[in-house]
Amino acid sequence: MSSPSTARVLSLEEAASFAPEQVVDLSRDLAAARQQIDWFKRQLFGQKSERRPQPVASGQMSLGELIAPGDSAQHASTGARDIAAHRRSTPAKRPDAEEDAVSFFDETRVPVEVIEVPAPEAAGLAAGDYEIVSHKDSYRLAQRPGSYVVLKYRRTVIRLRKTGAIACALAPVSVIEGSRAEVSFVAGLLIDKLAYHLPLYRQHQRLTDAGLTVSRPWLTQLVHQGARLLAPIYEAQFASIRHSRIKAMDETPIKARRGEPGKMKAAYFWPVYGEHDEVCFPFFESRRAQHVQDALGLSPAEGAVLLSDGYSAYAHYAKKTGITHAQCWAHTRRLFFEAKAAEPKASAEALDMIGALYQVDADIRAQQTKAARKLDHRLIHAKPIVERFFAWVNRQFEAQGLLPSSPLTKALAYARERRCGLEVYLHDADVPIDTNHLERALRAVPMGRKNWLFHWTEVGAKYAGIVHSLIVTCRLHEIDPYDYLVDVLQRVRQHPASKVDELTPRLWKQHFAANPLRSALHR
Repeated sequence: MSSPSTARVLSLEEAASFAPEQVVDLSRDLAAARQQIDWFKRQLFGQKSERRPQPVASGQMSLGELIAPGDSAQHASTGARDIAAHRRSTPAKRPDAEEDAVSFFDETRVPVEVIEVPAPEAAGLAAGDYEIVSHKDSYRLAQRPGSYVVLKYRRTVIRLRKTGAIACALAPVSVIEGSRAEVSFVAGLLIDKLAYHLPLYRQHQRLTDAGLTVSRPWLTQLVHQGARLLAPIYEAQFASIRHSRIKAMDETPIKARRGEPGKMKAAYFWPVYGEHDEVCFPFFESRRAQHVQDALGLSPAEGAVLLSDGYSAYAHYAKKTGITHAQCWAHTRRLFFEAKAAEPKASAEALDMIGALYQVDADIRAQQTKAARKLDHRLIHAKPIVERFFAWVNRQFEAQGLLPSSPLTKALAYARERRCGLEVYLHDADVPIDTNHLERALRAVPMGRKNWLFHWTEVGAKYAGIVHSLIVTCRLHEIDPYDYLVDVLQRVRQHPASKVDELTPRLWKQHFAANPLRSALHR
């Protein structure tokens, strides 16, 4: 509840007594407060998407008008013919009338259990009294309470009659030495936690409900040990990204390690996206500019370009290494989108021009334009729009009445200060217009953050970044993460260290995807 002093309404005499400087300050504070309130309202009650509604053609009916009951007579086609007045009922489909013609699953990957349903007319008849003509198949999707399996290896112990020696096969070797966990369980544990965002305590509850008694710390140890096996593959993939000419980089917060009593310290993943559709999630304890250098090193590829948002750490790194720094148009657009409530007309003009730039790139993708022609297309169609946009920005600054704290002023200043970076994509066909491809890839972190909330230790966060990197890259290359992890967890110990890059998802798809190593469950 507001105090009486803050809730009191100023009288006209008191308002008139303010100096002009105070009025400006109060106006600035009021504009900032309104912007914050509008932002919080949108987060709580409004639409968070920045997509703008498309105008509807004046003569076009809405979907509701098209299917509204009682309107069919008004919109009947001219080719309709009269029929005898009657009420036609839709016949119910008999369960045994037809078989399912279209399968909704991959029979090579989904286990199928066959349940024989005999014909009722065959009840009480001898086998010779009827003849089986064929079968009709119907499918129903079912689920067991727990999908865990215990593999019982019964090793035969023999005694050789000739020598009297006792012989027995060795116990199967686990990918984690001395562990009861089979490779399929380790892979499933990692995927459930970091691809489907199922915290370990929930997985522990599911194991208990399935009749398995294991400890929570054991699951944590399996995640750490599994990620440690994958660490050399992660490093090989990160090396490939560092050698990329075009890289995109961002940072996303995460809570890791304990701070004050009852609180966790803030830390960051710094995802980096390479030109071969590979992404890595290095973990650092802060948002310091030094971490960009720690992640990318000081030996960039020739003609390297770093694409990012407007955070000054990336500009500092680009200046230090001499690489080209490209800026993201999506982040520029976002500031104008957030200024709509304060300056709707000017913000709409900016959004229209930026939308035209995106339409140019959409046309390039639709036409599947080659690199050389792609650059020409951008210079012919996008460059005039960019020049018109920045000329408009300069005119807005010359106009009167914009407070320094106005959301529109901040958006204009952000765009004008980063003009050189925003124009890089016009002169390099390989540079994307924005970092949306990276934003989509790093979505796994905030999605997981809503479920498992934090990492107890920095080591756990680093291991999570390793597994995130490989799973997300598998998705980018249309690889099943389960098949990939089951294979490389078994292969990594015997694969030559000099060829570890062959186990990264991009190269694994070329070398091993056709015949991957399987779990004992598949034999």
